[in-house]
Amino acid sequence: MTSTWFITGTSSGFGRLLTERLLARGDRVAATLRRPEALDDLRAEYGDRLWTARLDVTDPAQAERVVGDAFAELGEIDVIVNNAGYGVFASVEEATDEQIRRVIDTNLLGSIHVIRAALPHLRAQGHGRILQVSTAGGQTTYPGFGYYHASKWGIEGFCETVAREIAPFGITLTIVEPGATPTGFGASLDTAPPMPEYAATPAGEVRKALTDSTFVLPNDPERIAQAMIDLVDSGAAPLRLPLGSDTYDDIRASLTARLAEHDAHRNTAYAVVSEEISGTQEQR
Repeated sequence: MTSTWFITGTSSGFGRLLTERLLARGDRVAATLRRPEALDDLRAEYGDRLWTARLDVTDPAQAERVVGDAFAELGEIDVIVNNAGYGVFASVEEATDEQIRRVIDTNLLGSIHVIRAALPHLRAQGHGRILQVSTAGGQTTYPGFGYYHASKWGIEGFCETVAREIAPFGITLTIVEPGATPTGFGASLDTAPPMPEYAATPAGEVRKALTDSTFVLPNDPERIAQAMIDLVDSGAAPLRLPLGSDTYDDIRASLTARLAEHDAHRNTAYAVVSEEISGTQEQR
């Protein structure tokens, strides 16, 4: 049985890999990107099973129009994949205002625009699922990626809320968290001129690793794309899907440390509860 997928950011990386694999197995793909001509080779091979449209996810009106056009022309869409993204590496002081706006507009607001545009259509058809591509950096942090983390932690909080809100409509949402993967993301990573003050800091060390290509990229992009397809095929709908050994290990370490710190403040947290409520809790 064939499925229809709507995928953003399909010119390269996971978006391109997903599009190729899905078309090869017989599915239909609504592929959106800033330069539709980048998929001319796939259109020539797969014909009308590939629907393309120009989309800048930072434009809410454009997102609503393109999503609406895809549903109107293709009928039911089974899977929405929010994949378009922008990465910036810079310490908090180094990044420009333009870079900060772009990473928030693309990764956070752009994903929100697409989800908001798709939900009325998914509700109307009574089924569907959303895959939100995030990263290990949606639950843990690395020096020099502060603004990227701001966008990814933000979209994960938004999506966790959305997942609970849309469950009654038969719609599911999974946050996919790939780790460091050689998809070309690093090559397209935006940077800012380094400040010498940060050279001997953790941010400077990460910058050096990126510059001299010693930053480890342990994961296979093809396997990550296939894991996303396999998840949909299985019918399982976890809230989060970590993909990559670094994702699993780093997020687990972060969650463990956060829980330990959280528990260390239990007495202080309870000490500020009003006496009336505190007495009620003790009676329980």
